[in-house]
Amino acid sequence: MDSVTVSGLTITYRRAGSGAPLVLLHGGFGFDSRSWAPQLDTLADAYDVVAWDAPGAGGSDDPPEDFTLGDYADVLAGFVAALELGRPHVLGLSFGGGVALALAARHPDVPRSLVLAGAYAGWSGSLPPDEVDRRLRRAADDVNRDPHEWLPEYLPGLLTPSAPDALRRRTLDLMSGVHPRASLTMLEAMADADLRDALGSVRVPTLVLHGELDVRAPLPVATALHEAIPGARLVVLPAAGHLSNLETPEAFTRTVRAFLAGVRG
Repeated sequence: MDSVTVSGLTITYRRAGSGAPLVLLHGGFGFDSRSWAPQLDTLADAYDVVAWDAPGAGGSDDPPEDFTLGDYADVLAGFVAALELGRPHVLGLSFGGGVALALAARHPDVPRSLVLAGAYAGWSGSLPPDEVDRRLRRAADDVNRDPHEWLPEYLPGLLTPSAPDALRRRTLDLMSGVHPRASLTMLEAMADADLRDALGSVRVPTLVLHGELDVRAPLPVATALHEAIPGARLVVLPAAGHLSNLETPEAFTRTVRAFLAGVRG
Protein backbone atom coordinates (compact mmCIF):
# COMPACT_ATOMS: atom_id res chain seq x y z
CA MET A 1 0.00 0.00 0.00
CA ASP A 2 1.13 3.53 -0.78
CA SER A 3 -0.39 6.79 0.42
CA VAL A 4 -0.66 10.45 -0.51
CA THR A 5 -2.12 13.45 1.31
CA VAL A 6 -4.96 15.28 -0.44
CA SER A 7 -6.89 18.16 1.14
CA GLY A 8 -5.54 17.20 4.53
CA LEU A 9 -6.64 13.56 4.22
CA THR A 10 -4.30 10.59 3.93
CA ILE A 11 -5.45 8.50 0.97
CA THR A 12 -4.08 4.98 0.59
CA TYR A 13 -4.00 3.08 -2.68
CA ARG A 14 -2.77 0.03 -4.57
CA ARG A 15 -0.94 0.32 -7.89
CA ALA A 16 0.24 -2.14 -10.52
CA GLY A 17 1.38 -2.23 -14.14
CA SER A 18 2.35 0.40 -16.67
CA GLY A 19 0.73 2.14 -19.59
CA ALA A 20 -2.22 4.50 -19.79
CA PRO A 21 -3.50 5.30 -16.28
CA LEU A 22 -6.69 3.61 -15.07
CA VAL A 23 -8.21 4.62 -11.72
CA LEU A 24 -10.52 2.15 -9.95
CA LEU A 25 -13.18 3.41 -7.51
CA HIS A 26 -14.75 0.84 -5.18
CA GLY A 27 -18.25 0.72 -3.75
CA GLY A 28 -19.50 1.41 -0.23
CA PHE A 29 -20.48 -0.97 2.61
CA GLY A 30 -16.90 -1.34 3.82
CA PHE A 31 -15.32 -2.12 0.46
CA ASP A 32 -11.92 -0.71 -0.40
CA SER A 33 -9.18 -1.17 -2.99
CA ARG A 34 -8.89 -4.88 -2.19
CA SER A 35 -12.17 -5.47 -4.01
CA TRP A 36 -10.38 -4.76 -7.30
CA ALA A 37 -7.88 -7.62 -6.96
CA PRO A 38 -9.06 -9.44 -10.12
CA GLN A 39 -8.76 -6.29 -12.22
CA LEU A 40 -5.45 -5.17 -10.71
CA ASP A 41 -3.99 -8.57 -11.58
CA THR A 42 -5.26 -8.79 -15.14
CA LEU A 43 -5.28 -5.21 -16.44
CA ALA A 44 -1.78 -4.38 -15.20
CA ASP A 45 -0.35 -5.91 -18.39
CA ALA A 46 -1.60 -2.91 -20.40
CA TYR A 47 -2.44 -0.13 -17.91
CA ASP A 48 -1.03 1.75 -14.95
CA VAL A 49 -3.83 0.60 -12.62
CA VAL A 50 -4.46 2.62 -9.45
CA ALA A 51 -7.13 1.50 -6.98
CA TRP A 52 -7.78 4.03 -4.22
CA ASP A 53 -9.26 3.69 -0.78
CA ALA A 54 -11.89 6.43 -0.77
CA PRO A 55 -11.94 8.74 2.27
CA GLY A 56 -13.40 6.63 5.04
CA ALA A 57 -12.41 3.27 3.53
CA GLY A 58 -9.47 0.92 3.91
CA GLY A 59 -6.41 2.73 5.18
CA SER A 60 -7.61 6.21 4.25
CA ASP A 61 -8.65 8.85 6.76
CA ASP A 62 -12.31 9.37 7.54
CA PRO A 63 -13.77 12.52 5.99
CA PRO A 64 -15.94 15.08 7.81
CA GLU A 65 -19.45 13.76 8.45
CA ASP A 66 -20.98 16.38 6.12
CA PHE A 67 -18.93 15.26 3.09
CA THR A 68 -20.91 15.37 -0.15
CA LEU A 69 -20.45 13.36 -3.33
CA GLY A 70 -18.89 16.48 -4.82
CA ASP A 71 -16.37 16.55 -1.98
CA TYR A 72 -15.34 12.97 -2.75
CA ALA A 73 -14.94 13.95 -6.40
CA ASP A 74 -12.79 16.94 -5.45
CA VAL A 75 -10.51 14.70 -3.39
CA LEU A 76 -10.33 12.30 -6.32
CA ALA A 77 -9.26 15.12 -8.65
CA GLY A 78 -6.56 16.06 -6.13
CA PHE A 79 -5.52 12.43 -5.87
CA VAL A 80 -5.11 12.18 -9.66
CA ALA A 81 -3.05 15.38 -9.66
CA ALA A 82 -0.88 14.26 -6.72
CA LEU A 83 0.00 11.02 -8.49
CA GLU A 84 0.57 12.92 -11.77
CA LEU A 85 -1.79 10.61 -13.65
CA GLY A 86 -2.76 13.20 -16.25
CA ARG A 87 -6.10 12.21 -17.76
CA PRO A 88 -6.82 8.67 -16.56
CA HIS A 89 -9.56 6.29 -17.51
CA VAL A 90 -11.92 6.13 -14.51
CA LEU A 91 -13.84 2.98 -13.56
CA GLY A 92 -16.29 3.25 -10.68
CA LEU A 93 -18.57 0.61 -9.18
CA SER A 94 -21.75 1.51 -7.26
CA PHE A 95 -20.74 4.38 -4.95
CA GLY A 96 -17.56 4.65 -7.01
CA GLY A 97 -19.65 5.15 -10.13
CA GLY A 98 -21.36 8.09 -8.47
CA VAL A 99 -17.98 9.58 -7.60
CA ALA A 100 -16.86 9.07 -11.21
CA LEU A 101 -19.91 10.95 -12.50
CA ALA A 102 -19.41 13.74 -9.97
CA LEU A 103 -15.78 13.98 -11.11
CA ALA A 104 -16.88 14.32 -14.74
CA ALA A 105 -19.35 17.04 -13.75
CA ARG A 106 -17.01 19.07 -11.50
CA HIS A 107 -13.68 18.35 -13.19
CA PRO A 108 -14.51 17.57 -16.83
CA ASP A 109 -10.88 17.82 -17.93
CA VAL A 110 -9.74 15.01 -15.62
CA PRO A 111 -11.27 11.74 -16.92
CA ARG A 112 -10.26 10.38 -20.31
CA SER A 113 -13.17 7.93 -20.23
CA LEU A 114 -15.73 6.56 -17.78
CA VAL A 115 -16.79 3.02 -16.96
CA LEU A 116 -19.87 3.04 -14.73
CA ALA A 117 -20.53 -0.38 -13.19
CA GLY A 118 -23.67 -0.89 -11.13
CA ALA A 119 -23.74 2.89 -10.91
CA TYR A 120 -26.33 5.51 -9.99
CA ALA A 121 -26.82 9.17 -10.87
CA GLY A 122 -26.82 9.52 -7.09
CA TRP A 123 -29.55 7.71 -5.19
CA SER A 124 -31.86 10.71 -5.47
CA GLY A 125 -31.18 10.75 -9.21
CA SER A 126 -31.89 7.05 -9.75
CA LEU A 127 -34.23 5.73 -7.05
CA PRO A 128 -37.70 6.60 -5.74
CA PRO A 129 -37.68 8.84 -2.64
CA ASP A 130 -39.20 6.15 -0.43
CA GLU A 131 -36.42 3.71 -1.38
CA VAL A 132 -33.77 6.33 -0.65
CA ASP A 133 -35.33 6.96 2.76
CA ARG A 134 -35.54 3.22 3.50
CA ARG A 135 -31.87 2.67 2.70
CA LEU A 136 -30.76 5.61 4.80
CA ARG A 137 -32.85 4.61 7.81
CA ARG A 138 -31.50 1.07 7.65
CA ALA A 139 -27.89 2.24 7.37
CA ALA A 140 -28.30 4.70 10.25
CA ASP A 141 -29.57 1.87 12.45
CA ASP A 142 -26.88 -0.56 11.33
CA VAL A 143 -23.87 1.61 12.15
CA ASN A 144 -24.84 1.38 15.81
CA ARG A 145 -24.64 -2.43 15.74
CA ASP A 146 -21.72 -4.85 15.56
CA PRO A 147 -20.71 -4.95 11.85
CA HIS A 148 -20.47 -8.75 12.02
CA GLU A 149 -24.21 -8.78 12.71
CA TRP A 150 -25.38 -6.53 9.89
CA LEU A 151 -22.87 -6.94 7.06
CA PRO A 152 -24.16 -10.44 6.09
CA GLU A 153 -27.65 -8.99 5.75
CA TYR A 154 -26.49 -7.00 2.72
CA LEU A 155 -25.17 -9.97 0.74
CA PRO A 156 -28.49 -10.72 -1.03
CA GLY A 157 -28.36 -7.25 -2.60
CA LEU A 158 -24.74 -7.58 -3.67
CA LEU A 159 -24.47 -11.12 -5.06
CA THR A 160 -26.87 -13.42 -6.88
CA PRO A 161 -28.43 -16.42 -5.09
CA SER A 162 -26.19 -18.74 -7.11
CA ALA A 163 -22.94 -17.10 -5.98
CA PRO A 164 -20.62 -19.77 -4.53
CA ASP A 165 -20.02 -19.91 -0.80
CA ALA A 166 -16.35 -19.09 -1.27
CA LEU A 167 -17.28 -15.80 -2.94
CA ARG A 168 -19.74 -15.00 -0.18
CA ARG A 169 -17.05 -15.55 2.43
CA ARG A 170 -14.57 -13.48 0.43
CA THR A 171 -17.09 -10.66 0.08
CA LEU A 172 -17.73 -10.59 3.82
CA ASP A 173 -13.99 -10.53 4.41
CA LEU A 174 -13.67 -7.54 2.08
CA MET A 175 -16.44 -5.74 3.99
CA SER A 176 -15.05 -6.58 7.42
CA GLY A 177 -12.80 -3.51 7.56
CA VAL A 178 -15.79 -1.17 7.42
CA HIS A 179 -15.51 2.25 9.07
CA PRO A 180 -19.13 2.35 10.34
CA ARG A 181 -19.68 6.10 10.66
CA ALA A 182 -17.68 6.87 7.51
CA SER A 183 -19.70 4.28 5.62
CA LEU A 184 -22.86 6.11 6.65
CA THR A 185 -21.28 9.36 5.43
CA MET A 186 -20.79 7.74 2.01
CA LEU A 187 -24.39 6.58 1.87
CA GLU A 188 -25.69 9.97 2.98
CA ALA A 189 -23.65 11.57 0.20
CA MET A 190 -25.14 9.16 -2.33
CA ALA A 191 -28.65 9.69 -0.96
CA ASP A 192 -28.40 13.47 -1.32
CA ALA A 193 -26.90 13.41 -4.82
CA ASP A 194 -28.96 13.89 -7.98
CA LEU A 195 -26.69 14.03 -11.02
CA ARG A 196 -29.35 13.73 -13.70
CA ASP A 197 -28.84 17.28 -14.91
CA ALA A 198 -25.12 16.62 -15.37
CA LEU A 199 -25.45 13.47 -17.47
CA GLY A 200 -26.10 15.28 -20.72
CA SER A 201 -22.86 17.24 -20.37
CA VAL A 202 -20.59 14.17 -20.17
CA ARG A 203 -18.29 14.46 -23.17
CA VAL A 204 -15.93 11.51 -22.75
CA PRO A 205 -16.43 7.94 -23.99
CA THR A 206 -18.61 6.16 -21.45
CA LEU A 207 -19.42 2.52 -20.84
CA VAL A 208 -22.38 1.62 -18.64
CA LEU A 209 -21.64 -1.90 -17.39
CA HIS A 210 -24.34 -3.67 -15.45
CA GLY A 211 -25.14 -7.04 -13.97
CA GLU A 212 -28.22 -8.66 -15.46
CA LEU A 213 -29.44 -9.77 -12.02
CA ASP A 214 -28.47 -6.67 -10.05
CA VAL A 215 -31.20 -6.03 -7.47
CA ARG A 216 -29.32 -3.28 -5.62
CA ALA A 217 -29.23 -1.05 -8.71
CA PRO A 218 -31.93 -2.57 -10.94
CA LEU A 219 -31.37 -2.62 -14.70
CA PRO A 220 -33.64 0.42 -15.38
CA VAL A 221 -31.08 2.49 -13.44
CA ALA A 222 -28.44 1.53 -15.99
CA THR A 223 -30.80 2.08 -18.91
CA ALA A 224 -31.52 5.62 -17.71
CA LEU A 225 -27.78 6.39 -17.49
CA HIS A 226 -27.21 4.96 -20.94
CA GLU A 227 -30.00 7.01 -22.48
CA ALA A 228 -28.96 10.28 -20.79
CA ILE A 229 -25.19 10.22 -21.43
CA PRO A 230 -24.37 11.19 -25.02
CA GLY A 231 -22.85 8.32 -26.98
CA ALA A 232 -22.72 5.96 -24.00
CA ARG A 233 -22.56 2.21 -24.55
CA LEU A 234 -24.52 -0.25 -22.43
CA VAL A 235 -23.29 -3.79 -21.76
CA VAL A 236 -25.28 -6.13 -19.54
CA LEU A 237 -23.32 -9.02 -18.03
CA PRO A 238 -25.39 -12.24 -17.90
CA ALA A 239 -25.94 -13.89 -14.52
CA ALA A 240 -24.11 -11.11 -12.64
CA GLY A 241 -25.30 -9.21 -9.59
CA HIS A 242 -24.26 -5.85 -8.18
CA LEU A 243 -20.64 -6.86 -7.58
CA SER A 244 -20.15 -7.91 -11.18
CA ASN A 245 -16.38 -7.42 -11.04
CA LEU A 246 -16.18 -10.15 -8.38
CA GLU A 247 -18.99 -12.45 -9.47
CA THR A 248 -18.12 -12.55 -13.18
CA PRO A 249 -14.55 -11.21 -13.20
CA GLU A 250 -13.49 -12.65 -16.55
CA ALA A 251 -16.45 -11.20 -18.47
CA PHE A 252 -16.21 -7.92 -16.55
CA THR A 253 -12.51 -7.45 -17.24
CA ARG A 254 -12.80 -8.57 -20.86
CA THR A 255 -15.54 -6.00 -21.47
CA VAL A 256 -13.58 -3.21 -19.79
CA ARG A 257 -10.44 -4.09 -21.75
CA ALA A 258 -12.29 -4.04 -25.07
CA PHE A 259 -13.88 -0.69 -24.29
CA LEU A 260 -10.65 0.97 -23.17
CA ALA A 261 -8.82 -0.33 -26.24
CA GLY A 262 -11.26 1.63 -28.37
CA VAL A 263 -10.76 4.94 -26.54
CA ARG A 264 -8.46 7.34 -28.36
CA GLY A 265 -6.75 10.51 -27.20
